[in-house]
Amino acid sequence: MPEKYTAGVIIAVGSDIVSVRRIREVYQRRPRRFLERHFAPPERRYALRAADPAERLAARWAAKEAFAKVWPDSLGWRDVWVDHEGKRPVLQFADALAKEMARQGLRAHLSLSHEKGLALAVVVLERVTPPS
Repeated sequence: MPEKYTAGVIIAVGSDIVSVRRIREVYQRRPRRFLERHFAPPERRYALRAADPAERLAARWAAKEAFAKVWPDSLGWRDVWVDHEGKRPVLQFADALAKEMARQGLRAHLSLSHEKGLALAVVVLERVTPPS
């Protein structure tokens, strides 16, 4: 019997919390290498607009980790990144990952927060259309 499909089904929820201090320390040791290795250009541009980019970088690091917790396959650091639609943070994906998300009918929702030296990300993976 075929699996019944209902639109708008939450598939998984992932979260991660990161120490801003830890990200700041790594960033200060080798800023260029750290940025280029782990963050996509939109993330770097957004973070570097701040006097202290560590808080923004920590939130984006947490977002990548949170998404990794909902995705069954291994990912590279720049396979998923945070961009913005207006003021709202959204996840963007490398081509192969974006195609697989579309094939499976998936959408990822993102929430970011930071407070008292910690950055938090929550990712909700939703099936919005039947897999193809």
